[in-house]
Amino acid sequence: MKPGCSRLLFICLSATWVLATADVPAGQRPGCPAKCGDVTIPFPFGIGEHCALHSGFNLNCTSINGTMKPFKWNIEVTKISIPSSKVWMMTRMSRQCYLPATRKTNYSDASLTFTNSPFSISEVDNKIIVIGCNAVAYMMSSTYVIGCYSTCKNVTLENGKCSGAGCCQADVPKGIQYYRGYFNENYNTSQIWKDSPCNYMTVMEKAAFSFNTSYVKPKVFYETYKGGVPLVANWVIRPWTCKAAKKNMSSYACVSSHSACVDSTTNDPGYHCKCSNGYKGNPYIKAGCQDIDECHEKANPCGPGICKNTQGKYSCSCHPGNYMANGVCVPIPKSPHFPAVPVVGASVGLVIIVIVVAFACFIQERRKLQNMKQNYFRQHGGLILFEEMKEKQGVTFKIFSEEELQQATNKFSEQQVLGHGGHGTVYKGLLKGNVEVAVKRCITVNEQHKKEFGKEMLILSQINHKNILKLLGCCLEVEVPMLVYEFVPNGTLFHLIHSNHGRRIPLATRLGIAHESADALSYLHSSTSTPILHGDVKSSNILLDVDYKAKVSDFGASILAPTDESQFVTLVQGTCGYLDPEYMQTCQLTDKSDVYSFGVVLLELLTGKKPFSLDASDQEKSLSMMFMSAVKENKLQEILDDGIKQDNMEIIDEIAELAKQCLEMCGTNRPSMKEVAEKLDRSRKVMQHPWVQLQQEPEENESLLGQRSAMVNSTVVSAEYFSIEKEAVTSLRSGR
Repeated sequence: MKPGCSRLLFICLSATWVLATADVPAGQRPGCPAKCGDVTIPFPFGIGEHCALHSGFNLNCTSINGTMKPFKWNIEVTKISIPSSKVWMMTRMSRQCYLPATRKTNYSDASLTFTNSPFSISEVDNKIIVIGCNAVAYMMSSTYVIGCYSTCKNVTLENGKCSGAGCCQADVPKGIQYYRGYFNENYNTSQIWKDSPCNYMTVMEKAAFSFNTSYVKPKVFYETYKGGVPLVANWVIRPWTCKAAKKNMSSYACVSSHSACVDSTTNDPGYHCKCSNGYKGNPYIKAGCQDIDECHEKANPCGPGICKNTQGKYSCSCHPGNYMANGVCVPIPKSPHFPAVPVVGASVGLVIIVIVVAFACFIQERRKLQNMKQNYFRQHGGLILFEEMKEKQGVTFKIFSEEELQQATNKFSEQQVLGHGGHGTVYKGLLKGNVEVAVKRCITVNEQHKKEFGKEMLILSQINHKNILKLLGCCLEVEVPMLVYEFVPNGTLFHLIHSNHGRRIPLATRLGIAHESADALSYLHSSTSTPILHGDVKSSNILLDVDYKAKVSDFGASILAPTDESQFVTLVQGTCGYLDPEYMQTCQLTDKSDVYSFGVVLLELLTGKKPFSLDASDQEKSLSMMFMSAVKENKLQEILDDGIKQDNMEIIDEIAELAKQCLEMCGTNRPSMKEVAEKLDRSRKVMQHPWVQLQQEPEENESLLGQRSAMVNSTVVSAEYFSIEKEAVTSLRSGR
């Protein structure tokens, strides 16, 4: 793909979510249109600035071919839901098409930006979809890179099935407000253009998509959706929690009586409103939540009885000649002449029959649940795991039941959440015996790894290194396995570097963390019985204990090193920027992929800067590009963290040179993690020499105070001369 090619189709979002304006009372504005064409526009949305709650909900009603349609920026809005706090929009798809006339591949990469707005892409309602017979495409966000591989070679395409044959799909992470579609140029249609000239990538509503084998044929997929696909976005009123919003009642949006405030479940704070149970309507306008008359619903909740509606609820009573029994009206017996004993006997018999039937149903449902758990257990390789555990003596790995982990995490309460990641949610748990653990509920597991999952868990459990988070066990009787780790209370390296704690982090502390992390990765690559690739090395996956010793964590993307070099993954995923560009090009995850990611961590330690910032200037968006430029121009000291500028520059130069080697474009030119660990160890020992120590300031001997941190996701980086990074930054610059 040529850097100069015009490939980017932008959805420009010129307006921003203005929070600095004067607070305005919530409530429906009089005289504002309630519809635009066929689309209802409920408050807080509005046509025009004075009709919306604030500029983030301002829509334009525009005539398109004689039909009035609502737009947010230049994105068509097709539906707005108040109860679910969601909005349906029409967005563009990305295309990669080979043009035989020019013998070139043409690219049209769509992007979408919700930054500084109330909206984020719904992770529940949407999927990343790739269509094509030779396609590798990604969703590149400010936080993640996730993609997959689709082929028609040696496979059978099936309608309704999207698992790699003509179509592949991936989950959308939580809280995404920006994405850009991107195609790997090494996978294209130049050799198959007569049958399948185009590949497509989009993020769209999963309920609106069902794969059809004709989609790989010329123009069929594009023309089916007319170039635009439906996407579901979540929205919040403002980026505040309910607690914070209630402190300023003049701008508090839940103005209706019988309404309640609900905190957003995405990574960032935000709130929306809902009507209380028994009420429906619009909680954003006064008296907007109206009582639900359950008695006049389609089905009488009281059955044959008398239903009486009350505010927010209802009550049931019986017609004359009937009485209430277990919430059901039954006739009063009209034949008092029958002997009492037969009646009582029949009643007792009936009760016994009911009990027996109910018990039988309970047993049947329990058996169904048990069978389902056993099926999941077998699917995830539980039987293989049991056999392996029998053969190996002294294995401390434990297989937990779902019930045990529910009890440990208070039924996976939101209050127990430690953090969200691209691979799942982490909860703090307390096992019997007051053992604190971290429980990870994974989002999904690759189909091809399901059968080997149990065996791989056993291999991971046997890792015994002081700087690697210990895997204690797993739960296999659920649809997606759960992992149980030791609990580390002192937060992440990301938090230590980037949080505003106001304390200086000595170079010795940074170097120690870097060496311990490198040593842990070296152990995974070369000292285990089966080499293990981490796959998601980043500062937020390096935990710190009470002594600020590193613990490498989160093996959500880890795989056992493939024995066949021709093996490649069909789902490309990782944290945007830390991702090895060679891995994105070849779909082959190697030990050198971890080396590249670790090089980015070294840059964070040296500069104190985040790997990527959308709000920074063009030259400073990418940390790796900034670093490469600074090294080339001999201006390294200008980008160093203020906390280490007065430290030993010889050591800093050595670390910078090592980071540069780790970020080499070609993986074979990068050092191994063992070599990286050895070089850092030598530098660490030099720091410990007395004549070097005398040069350090006294405050370096003070211990750092830390705070517990949620698992946070870091952001983007890549190397200066790699075309993906250059185009990504160019795209972001153009799209802002």
